[in-house]
This record gives sequence, structure tokens and C-alpha cells, in this order.
Amino acid sequence: MRTLRSLAALAATAALLLTAACSAKSSDGRNSPTGFTAPKIAMQQSLGAGEGTVNIVAWAGYVEYGQDSKTVDWVTPFTKETGCKVNLKVAGTSDEMVALMKTGQYDTVSASGDATLRLIASGDVAPVNTKLVPNYATIYPGLKNQPWNSVNGVPYGIPHGRGANLLMYNTTKVTPAPTSWSAVFDPASPYKGHITAYDDPIYIADAALYLMKTKPSLGIKNPYALTADQLNAAVSLLKAQKQNISAYWSDYTKEQAAFDSGDFWLGTTWEVIQQAVAADNKVKTDAILPSEGSTGWSDTWMISSHAQHPNCAYQWMNYIVSPSVNAQVAEYFGEAPANSQACAYIKDNPQFCADYHADDESWWKNVYYWNTPTKNCVDGSGQDDCTDYAQWVTAWNEIKS
Repeated sequence: MRTLRSLAALAATAALLLTAACSAKSSDGRNSPTGFTAPKIAMQQSLGAGEGTVNIVAWAGYVEYGQDSKTVDWVTPFTKETGCKVNLKVAGTSDEMVALMKTGQYDTVSASGDATLRLIASGDVAPVNTKLVPNYATIYPGLKNQPWNSVNGVPYGIPHGRGANLLMYNTTKVTPAPTSWSAVFDPASPYKGHITAYDDPIYIADAALYLMKTKPSLGIKNPYALTADQLNAAVSLLKAQKQNISAYWSDYTKEQAAFDSGDFWLGTTWEVIQQAVAADNKVKTDAILPSEGSTGWSDTWMISSHAQHPNCAYQWMNYIVSPSVNAQVAEYFGEAPANSQACAYIKDNPQFCADYHADDESWWKNVYYWNTPTKNCVDGSGQDDCTDYAQWVTAWNEIKS
């Protein structure tokens, strides 16, 4: 496991790269519309023959070849179809993904929004030519050309899926049913010792979102664009919350087990965890999108600027977001698919897409997808007085200490 010191060093390096990229000028001498100018990396213009191999960094559950269940295998059909053998490296955190992609040994990665800008700024990923990805045409429009997967209208990845960070609670222990994140941020909570929270610097955005909605005097407009004073306010809230925390979680199977055992009563969760706990039927739970909205994530397939097998990587990106395969991954992993035609291919649960709000764009308008904090504020204001990811890592370590 990476030490806190090495994580902080990695974050500091990323922050320097992001600062340089965000300070750069566009060709007409003005700051780019988003305050971010990416390094000049060539975009692949055409596809050649597959190289026979593709090296992938991905979240667990995204690249299945029958290793856990013989019935769960979308890699074997891909290899038969393209001739590209898949070599997989499962990453446990976004920081690990960033570090692995820096080695130049991997061709593509399923990066979340708290990693994507770091990968773009460092020059470790290239712009994606969506014309070489036919299935891009049927990706939900709400996931295309977003601040975490594009720069000034240039796409840097293919959307894979999305999820919200919801508030889950034990319906027997937590009464009345919560409607707000105040249930986990109230320092006088009656549920002290049974509250959980996500163990990552990006969780600061959850506190910032709550403050954005409940303390407008702070002037927070975007939970990923915080001035030093706004960051300090979020840190103070999280330090007070820590006194009520039973344990932080990063491994979703461990959060599931803690809810099943009755240790956790309420806290931030992913939809897949809530569904799994409900299926176990050991405790009664529910999960809500609170009145303030929530943070969330949209994962993106990105291609390495150092890719040794770019043709196979492009073939993989097109394959994994095809309607039928995207449906398989979404249902297995527990997330809303990115392809607008995927719901027609869901097999096991006819209510799956409704449960995960796959095509309910009005629901997603209240979800603030993970993004990488940068000095040049990611809220589109053009201001350059925001705190960057390295400062968030330092703040998180302080909260946890």
C-alpha cells in the first residue's frame, strides 16, 4: 500500500503540472475558456491493424474474463473478435491509476474524474479521436465533453458509466428517515459511532457541497473549486464529523459487510453497495439522493500518449462501450451505463436502468461529478485563487490525523 508521504508527493507533482497547464495561454493569447490548456499531444487519425495485445488499468469489475465466474466474461469475445489479448492491472485508487499510467506500460485506463485532469495535465494521455470509436455516437449526451473528460471541446476519453454517492441508512436504527446530509454532518448526531464516510481527499467535496447549499454566505459555487477559506470551512466540518465516525471506507465490500453486521447505520455509499446490502437481506436499508444533491463519478476510458498498442486500445474502447457489453458491465458492477442503447440489453433485472436512473437526466442534474481541484478554478469563473489537489491531500491527512 502506498504511504501517505508518497501519495502527498504524487499529489504535489500533479498540482505543479496542473498549475503549469492552467496558466498556459491559448494561441490567441487569452486564457482558455476553462482556464486549462492541455499539453500538445497528437491525436491518432486512423486505425491500423491490431498489435495483438492491449495493456489495461481498470477498476475491479470492469474487465472480466471469467476469473470470478465463468458466466461473467466479456474479454474472451473481444479477443476472438479482434485478436487483441488483454493484460489487466486492477487499481484500487485513482492515485494508483495515475502512478501506473505514468510508467508508460499501459495503453488505456478507466479513470474517474478525480484522476482525469491529472492525467491530461501530465501529458500521459492523448486526445481521443471519437471518429475511430463508432459506439461513441450513442453515448448519453450528458456525459460527453464534460469538464472532467475534455478540454476546450476536445475529448480525452470515452464515457463508460456513472454513479452517485448516496446517503444510505439502516431503516430500523435511523428514524425518522433522513432527507439531508445533515444526518452525517450534525456534530450532535444521535448516531455517533455508527456513521461512515468515504476515505479519500475527494470526500472534501461532499462537505463543500453541503456547505454550498446550507451556508451560501461562504460563496461556494462548485464543490471542486474552493478558495483557501472555503477549503478551511470544509475541513472544519469534516474534523467535527470525525468525532462521530465509526470508520472510513474505501473498499466497497468492507462497507457492505459493516452495514450487514450492524456496525454502520448511515453514511455515504455507492448504489452498488446499497443494492448488495439489500440483496443480502440481513438488515433493512435504503439510500437517497439528499435534498442538497450529491457528489458522484463518471468513469472515462482514456488512451495513453505512450501507448504501445494504440490500435488494440481503440478497439477495446469501442467494444467496452458497445450497447450489449456496456450493459453487461453496468449490471455486473452496479452503475448506470454510458451507452443510451444499453438498457435494451439488460438481462437479469428488468428494473435495473430505472433503479440506477440510467436515462433520467433530471435526476443527474443534482449530482456533481468528481473533478480534480486545480489552482485555476474548475467552476468556469476564470479565477485562479482556488486550492489544488495537493492542498486537498494535505487537508485530508490533517482531518484523519
